[in-house]
Amino acid sequence: MSRPRPAGRTRAGALVVSGALVAAGGIAGLAPTGASASSHREAPGITDEPKYDNTDVYAFVSPDKGNTVTLVGNWIPMEEPAGGPNFYPWATDAAYDFHIDNDHDAVADLTYRWTFTDSATPGPDDSFSGNGTFLYNNGQVTTGDGGLADPNLLFRQTYDLTLIREDGTKTKVLDDAPVAPSFVGDVSMPNYESLRDAAIKQFGGQSGQTSKSFAGQAEDSFFLDLRVFDLLYGDQGTCNKEIGNDTLNGYNVNTLALQVPKQELVKGPGIGTERVIGVWSTTSRKNASGDYAQVSRLGQPLVNELVIPYQVKDTFNASDPTQDGAALDFVLEPELGYLLKNVCNVAVPKLTDRQDLVQVFLKGVPGVNEPNNLQAASEQLRLNVNKFDDQTFSRLGVIGGDLNGFPNGRRLQDDVVDIALQVVGGELIGNPNDLGDAVDRNASGFGSNFPYVALPHSGSAVQSSPPAQTGETLLTGGDGRSPSGGLPAAPLGVVAIGALLAAAGVVLARRSVGQPVTA
Repeated sequence: MSRPRPAGRTRAGALVVSGALVAAGGIAGLAPTGASASSHREAPGITDEPKYDNTDVYAFVSPDKGNTVTLVGNWIPMEEPAGGPNFYPWATDAAYDFHIDNDHDAVADLTYRWTFTDSATPGPDDSFSGNGTFLYNNGQVTTGDGGLADPNLLFRQTYDLTLIREDGTKTKVLDDAPVAPSFVGDVSMPNYESLRDAAIKQFGGQSGQTSKSFAGQAEDSFFLDLRVFDLLYGDQGTCNKEIGNDTLNGYNVNTLALQVPKQELVKGPGIGTERVIGVWSTTSRKNASGDYAQVSRLGQPLVNELVIPYQVKDTFNASDPTQDGAALDFVLEPELGYLLKNVCNVAVPKLTDRQDLVQVFLKGVPGVNEPNNLQAASEQLRLNVNKFDDQTFSRLGVIGGDLNGFPNGRRLQDDVVDIALQVVGGELIGNPNDLGDAVDRNASGFGSNFPYVALPHSGSAVQSSPPAQTGETLLTGGDGRSPSGGLPAAPLGVVAIGALLAAAGVVLARRSVGQPVTA
């Protein structure tokens, strides 16, 4: 089905970097070589090399340790749990980074970098023969350092974690830390949780407090119905005939998690009133000259997947936040708004000049996570490290009245797809709606302690068949939503980024920004 486009539009209505960035010359010469994408196979360059594909980024005040911030990043989309015998190692020629901008000039002030090394159990002749087996392990993995030193585990990885400051200073904070292995199955690893716990390592920082790091496998934390790409789940004018199936249920990802005292992330002494940080992740790959070249970038969820037009998706992944200002026009006129109206019959009240999306998407929500001293508008996941008190949890975050939720950072439980759908559909500009994909929570429960992500699915588990589709309307139940003939959540997720941000702006404009950082 062809999608009507507004007269005179010469550029795709994408969100962040589309042709505007290229035309502006901001990323000239940055065309990536090899893989380049982020968020579940959304860019053409990454589909052949998933080891470099970061799928989601989360940033939130630690629920059990309020003086710290936790960052979570996932890579390698849609890992089939039984995908042996090689399973899912990290790339050894890549740098996996979390970037923190704490003075709001769109440049990273702090970068935490993971680099990985392979190792194996020596064979009888002390060579790395793997003991002559084709297996990942040739016995149960149960003993020694939570199993990580068990001689039956024949393939293992370690990593170095390095803190890089804006001036180029590098400090290695962890050396040869262990990676939790892929979950082969219940017979091979009868107590996988102990393997994960053993892979959580601590290190000290400038504040004298303890930080934590984890690298390993986890269940995919993102929940949504990905079939949105089949023309928004159904026929023209309805767009809700087949919804409610968590497409990512049953799959695993590789996860990096970091827990750091918040005083170490915000701007240094003397700037106590600034309490907002910007966060994004990247993957960079070594080129022929031995230098790292960025091939993936991810901040807010679903941007590249659902907002950036096809021809510049790879370019977006090679760019950095300083170049995002060139995409302002695409925030003002998001393509998803036209999709919702012309394909799904949603009464979007405004298709152009979407100022409601600009504030939150490129600057932050006033009174919530808008910085005091914003110097450059850019696409980042912005988090106020001072948790708001007296909030009732809502999976809809800010538009659900919960100021501690997305787009103020992103918690594992935040339903970013529904948030995006509702905001892009006009929730904040005269069209209250209950749009969603009928997937309201993750199928696996999250943990109450670091690293919080759910344990990975076992390679020996029998996967159940997807539920039969009923063709019922989009939304049913909870959070004050009523059944609605709305549209699918995933496409909006992309706009949700801006929309949800916009929503955030409306709901929270009352709050003041100048809160001091508190422990």
